[in-house]
Amino acid sequence: MTTAELSTLLVWGALAALTVALVAFAVDLARRTEVRSDARTRARELATVGGPAGAEAGAPAASSAPVERRKAAGIAMSTTWLGTLLLLVAIVLRGIAAGRTPWANMYEFTLVGSFVALAVFLGVNVRRDVRFLGAFVTGLTAVFLTLGLNVFYVAATGVQPALQSYWLVLHVGVAIIATGVFTVAFVASVLQLLRDHRDAGSPFLGRWHWLDRVPGAASLEALSFRFNAVGFVLWTFTIIGGAIWAEHAWGRYWGWDPKEVWSFVIWVVYAAYLHARTTRGWSGRRAAWFVVVGYACVLFNFTGVNLLFTGKHSYSGLNPGA
Repeated sequence: MTTAELSTLLVWGALAALTVALVAFAVDLARRTEVRSDARTRARELATVGGPAGAEAGAPAASSAPVERRKAAGIAMSTTWLGTLLLLVAIVLRGIAAGRTPWANMYEFTLVGSFVALAVFLGVNVRRDVRFLGAFVTGLTAVFLTLGLNVFYVAATGVQPALQSYWLVLHVGVAIIATGVFTVAFVASVLQLLRDHRDAGSPFLGRWHWLDRVPGAASLEALSFRFNAVGFVLWTFTIIGGAIWAEHAWGRYWGWDPKEVWSFVIWVVYAAYLHARTTRGWSGRRAAWFVVVGYACVLFNFTGVNLLFTGKHSYSGLNPGA
């Protein structure tokens, strides 16, 4: 087995681990919802007794209630860590097999971007409990890895002369980190929209009791804002670094290449979002939809621009001009 083949095998292993994590996170949300429902039922029963005496009579029952151990959450976090580590090793082996930095095409960008999203989730979870994001972060990264393995995969080879530069590490590396951060922010905004609509009495979301186990819409919005602020700074450096690299490689800072245009579109959308929220008081659903639109632009820049347009950034390896 070659190094490249081992790398691919480890990506499949990471995908399997993340799929298990996705199921475990979903089970954890469901069980926490059941525990909360049982607690509400007991509270209503105690309220019918009435008075301090009733409360005292109900105390033993409350103390004898089963403790929420959250075994599913422990399994989910363990398998997420395992999947992330397997993916990291796969990325390193891919770089060794190719003899370069392992993010020069769509397949490798998918691997590293997924790893960053997982690393951001796990890193934040060390300081505060954000396991409620787990099902969605692992779900998205599992989808991305599936696409990478089945659609974007290319053999591990060298790169074009224009990419043989330290800017490949800086410019593309920072772009991947920004994309991973934007991914987690997108998840928080989608949850914000769902929670907000449920709190408003949406009949469609009336049965989605698991939404009661995530923070309120305001907390989710604040979390998304923090992630997007970090991602925006990184994306700003991405554009600046890309312009400097373009001048070194092609003799001009800006040439209205499709990738350059869409990178700037992403910057404008997120700049407008941050400006509207901080100075114009935009909040709630409007701010969340801004984030959704911004992330849609990020995805199109990664997929549509690479596959539908021909330009100097056609390095996907999936079309004749790449």
